[in-house]
Amino acid sequence: MVVLIKAFQVVLALSVLIFIHELGHFTWAKIFGIRVEKFYLFFDVGGKRIARWKWGGTEFGIGWLPLGGYCKISGMVDESMDMEQLEKAPEEWEYRSHPAWHRMFVLAGGVLNNFLFAVAVYCVIMGIWGKSFISNENTPIYVNELSYEMGFRTGDRILKFDDYEPRNFEMLQAELARRGVRKATVLRGSDTLDIYIDQNYIGDIMNTPGIFGLALPFVIDSVQTGSANSAILHKGDRIVSINGTAVEFLQDARAVLEKCPGTTVEAMILRAQADTVLASLAVDSLGRIGIFCRLPEIEHETYSALAAIPAGFKHTGEVISSYLDDLRLLFTPSTGAYKSVGSFIAIGQVMPDSWDWMQFVNILALLSIMLGVMNLLPIPGLDGGHLIITLWEMLTGRKPSDKFLYVTQLIGMALLIGLMLLAFGNDIGRLIH
Repeated sequence: MVVLIKAFQVVLALSVLIFIHELGHFTWAKIFGIRVEKFYLFFDVGGKRIARWKWGGTEFGIGWLPLGGYCKISGMVDESMDMEQLEKAPEEWEYRSHPAWHRMFVLAGGVLNNFLFAVAVYCVIMGIWGKSFISNENTPIYVNELSYEMGFRTGDRILKFDDYEPRNFEMLQAELARRGVRKATVLRGSDTLDIYIDQNYIGDIMNTPGIFGLALPFVIDSVQTGSANSAILHKGDRIVSINGTAVEFLQDARAVLEKCPGTTVEAMILRAQADTVLASLAVDSLGRIGIFCRLPEIEHETYSALAAIPAGFKHTGEVISSYLDDLRLLFTPSTGAYKSVGSFIAIGQVMPDSWDWMQFVNILALLSIMLGVMNLLPIPGLDGGHLIITLWEMLTGRKPSDKFLYVTQLIGMALLIGLMLLAFGNDIGRLIH
């Protein structure tokens, strides 16, 4: 059932984003009187389609292959590779007959729509739900093998990455990689230490999940109703050892309790920061003692309807900036960031297991930005490649030949197919491992 929910969310998200993107090209083409022959959600490979109708001289439809969509504009060399139309004399309603600045708007329309859609979604999110995140202030980390090797220790509190003071605990790993951090300043006990980051670790940071876990102190927030330990444990108790093993954090306790299912363990409990209590605790068959731990500090920012607008614009800018940093790492082979590229399988993995409007629209806005930025890359076949060629024409006054456009389109399609194969290969590799 979870797989079906995730699959539905992926198809719905991609359908919405492709429609919005292609609508941008369609709208600007119509504004300048350029004929749009076809507007399709999904691909009608082999002429097969689910639905088709005509309106205003354009054939609209839904194809059978849910891997994208397209807007076929008359007189434009695009992924359809239709060269027959270019053998005829140009008509006034064709793309190629219009001035370069008209064509620039048509090309940029899709990306512009993606960014405007993201802004609108983030404005709505800020206005309805606000912005919540785990505060990095006073929140200790729990290290894995990689972060331990780099010099971090469980219980450290990260104060700075170079001169930057991170606020969002959940973004620590991403910011460590994106910013190419060379020095991390941490608070260890009462000492402030500098950890110098070897840049050769950047690739591992990108491809090793959870290098900074949330170190939750083993402090009881509440006891589960019906727990065998409800008469022994109280809110605020801090369990400091189990069977003689120190358990400062929840993760430490899990490692000990998982080895003692269905038994009784001896625990040392610190109560009211002064009294030490020794108690026998029952462990269930899953290695649990029936408690809920105290949650970390959550920072929540709320916005009025008016304040949500600039907040939405600001957040969109921050996400675009972060994604550009990701692309910079992606095109730096030494970082190994290319191993993190994923396809729709990776998108499905980040979708929530059950329907959650807030999570879904948040992911939708992020994907819209990713789609917009990716399309701006100066790769032939993408909007960015077409924009570069059109800009060159505007600067030099020389229009490239149709044959040149055809060849660059072929090169671009080959590059994109290679990128898709890399993404699928990475996803399959992650599933296998």
